[in-house]
Amino acid sequence: MTDQTQTQPAKDRPWLFRTYSGHSTAQASNALYRSNLKKGQTGLSVAFDLPTQTGYDSDHVLARGEVGKVGVPICHLGDMRTLFDQIPLAEMNTSMTINATAPWLLSLYIAVAEEQGADRSVLQGTVQNDLIKEYLSRGTYICPPEPSLRMIADVAEYCYQEVPKWNPMNVCSYHLQEAGATPQQELAYALATGIAVLDALRPRVPEEDFPRVVGRISFFVNAGIRFVTEMCKMRAFVDLWDEICRDRYGVEDAKFRRFRYGVQVNSLGLTEQQPENNVYRILIEMLAVTLSKKARARAVQLPAWNEALGLPRPWDQQWSLRMQQILAYETDLLEYGDLFDGNPAIDAKVAALKEGAREELKVLDGMGGAIGSIDYMKSRLVESNADRVGRIEREETVVVGVNRWTEAEPSPLVGEDGGIMTVDPAVEADQVDRLDQWRAARDEGAVRAALDGLREAARAGDNIMPASIIAAKAGVTTGEWAEAMRQVHGQYRGPTGVAAGVSNRAQGLEELRGAVDAVSARLGRRLTFMIGKPGLDGHSNGAEQIACRARDCGMAIHYEGIRLTPEEIVARAGEEEVHVLGLSILSGSHMPLVEEVLRRMRDEGLGHVPLILGGIIPEADAARLREMGVARIYTPKDFALNTIMQDVVTLATPDEAAA
Repeated sequence: MTDQTQTQPAKDRPWLFRTYSGHSTAQASNALYRSNLKKGQTGLSVAFDLPTQTGYDSDHVLARGEVGKVGVPICHLGDMRTLFDQIPLAEMNTSMTINATAPWLLSLYIAVAEEQGADRSVLQGTVQNDLIKEYLSRGTYICPPEPSLRMIADVAEYCYQEVPKWNPMNVCSYHLQEAGATPQQELAYALATGIAVLDALRPRVPEEDFPRVVGRISFFVNAGIRFVTEMCKMRAFVDLWDEICRDRYGVEDAKFRRFRYGVQVNSLGLTEQQPENNVYRILIEMLAVTLSKKARARAVQLPAWNEALGLPRPWDQQWSLRMQQILAYETDLLEYGDLFDGNPAIDAKVAALKEGAREELKVLDGMGGAIGSIDYMKSRLVESNADRVGRIEREETVVVGVNRWTEAEPSPLVGEDGGIMTVDPAVEADQVDRLDQWRAARDEGAVRAALDGLREAARAGDNIMPASIIAAKAGVTTGEWAEAMRQVHGQYRGPTGVAAGVSNRAQGLEELRGAVDAVSARLGRRLTFMIGKPGLDGHSNGAEQIACRARDCGMAIHYEGIRLTPEEIVARAGEEEVHVLGLSILSGSHMPLVEEVLRRMRDEGLGHVPLILGGIIPEADAARLREMGVARIYTPKDFALNTIMQDVVTLATPDEAAA
């Protein structure tokens, strides 16, 4: 007879449950955080708006239309104080998705925690603090790579000394996959970033303490829809990081070689068409980072089903949180060891991924590592993304509801609000008013002294964290902190990756080239198409693919990358005498930015030039934009690039634009 009372193996603890959130104002975001924590969320993941991420105050010209759109605006200590009101930071595990301004936001966080009475040594959480991937995929960099690497190391060195439970860097491969990286590229580029940071840290730390520093480096990864490959990728990450820590850095203690990572599953694969299907995609992708105990994430945050449409509502985020809770608490997953150990198919796939990543790492090593190979990595990502787009266009990659089984019933989940939350335009004016009040109430002498100390530390090569915390407590603003860094280190413009050699090998190009040649002959010169990215939106993948396809069709293409003002875009359009101007805006700031571009075009005598727009744009906004004069509008559902190219040809044809 079986003994029913025998001891069962202890369950594993579940991972941290997070939702990536923040919007409108610090006060509104605080209410959302406290509500999510009551619903069972066990950690916070803070989304900051683009001005905060790129080091501008809410009243800067580049911040117009961007305030509170993709995250919460944090201009100073008062905003951070409001953000965490009634949330005891000594007991919280907080992830902050912040990179170029990571030293500053961590300084503000420490200052608020100390106001609450917490000792900085007990604080737990993570700053992303990965600038290298910003040059490759997301675009929120401020300074050039070398000083940025020093600032990453400043945070890591300071945390090792003062905030030992804090993860000072999340090597972020998430956005590499969003930019088109293959699994091998994602492995190699992320590992190369980790190597660059540890190489920079090694001289700063006593040899006997270095393993502990290595042990605090964490990763933030992506999990796509090919969940078996993604699970094998995570097992490969575990093995390769262990190998690097042991062989390159001589770390003997296995606990300091452990690959620690958080994850947000893939947002690139979420579709605007039939968006309810995204629930299945998110669940399947979550399995890739939870099924294998050896490679299980320590923290999981899931996108909402409607993120391809716009900003999720609280209910949408709750639905994603419940998905995690059901897997962790209702299933028996956490009662077992690794389910895949010894599986020959898994072992073979992991071995192949590791070999491919090692070969790519050798290439990067020959170029001077991650810092020396930024241009190369960027061009490779654009090429890989072009391959991905081409496979979807040719239906070699099936995307349900996009290129196969497109007929469907209307989604009942998308109601009168469009299925998303919108940010009140008045938020920006209110935030600017509060910023003015903050500046008026502070001690200007203390601010000037703090900024002088910050610039002096940066010029001398000293760790900027102590000076940043002093500045935070003195009332310095985010824009003032970042401007001090710009004054010392300069402003950086990253590579676009749109090189002449990159081609997405699309079908139907010969016919399009013929059409471009024909209209160019009628125009008397080569059809000239310019793509601009106004505002602070750094997600340039779509713009890069449009630029590549336009060039492959024979157009004269002008694309100068991210972060331009409407004034700069219109001036360049006039200089180049463009036939069609395209704007790419994915941050939700399309209404004010397009309105300003159109006004400036009319003022500069360019009112006859057709303006086209791409982005995540609700249909109600699209109707208003057409009334304002936008000739064509494209959203993520418009994946057939050749159709867009034909529209450009049509708009550029003499007498056709008016028709």
